Amino acid sequence: MEYDYREVMKLDNQICFPLYAAARYVTGLYTPYLKELGLTYTQYITFLVLWEKDGISVSEIGDRLMLDNGTLSPMLKKMEQAGYIERKRSRDDDRVVIVSLTKKGKDLQEKAKEIPMKVGGCIDMPLEQAKELHGLLHELLENRKA
Repeated sequence: MEYDYREVMKLDNQICFPLYAAARYVTGLYTPYLKELGLTYTQYITFLVLWEKDGISVSEIGDRLMLDNGTLSPMLKKMEQAGYIERKRSRDDDRVVIVSLTKKGKDLQEKAKEIPMKVGGCIDMPLEQAKELHGLLHELLENRKA
């Protein structure tokens, strides 16, 4: 059987497109709720990491969010200027920058606590399918090649 590149090259046959479109759709659902708090989606997921574990390095945040320093540094600077976080050099290694929440950053969690449920309510998918999709996406990310 001969390889038909025209079939492979169809948009509907690409795994990348539904992932891309779904990611844009889901992150877009966050926009109105985050706008009320004056946050971008990337700032929000950074807060999720810090609310889970405060006082961690920029590189730990980057690893957790799969973001590079070029993306993180300007965003963290804005978050610091807004009074949500503090960045300080590690006492053990001055090459390492530790990010800690301020009181304002910690208090923001209370204001944001309803966002996951509000966004989840916008997605019309049975809970079991959503859990399965969640697991498959994590599996995809865990199995990516370095």
